[in-house]
Amino acid sequence: MIIKASAALRNDYTSISNMAKETKEPIYITKNGEGDLVLMSIDAFERREELLKLREKVLQAEQERIDGAETLTIAQARGKLRERLHDI
Repeated sequence: MIIKASAALRNDYTSISNMAKETKEPIYITKNGEGDLVLMSIDAFERREELLKLREKVLQAEQERIDGAETLTIAQARGKLRERLHDI
């Protein structure tokens, strides 16, 4: 976990920006010793958003399965994927 004071953000934005891009991790910004903001590169943010969307889809599919939706075996799913490939 990377923690920086808000003064570091004001005084050395370029260094913190580069750090966020290189580490691909969020940087926690403090103000008066307390947590205030989280800074991350756009690429890291977009990856995180995609991961959250994927998790939401998985949870929705799992809930549908629990609610009794039709499921496929691995062999059936592979067969359907092959059919789609042949249709392209």
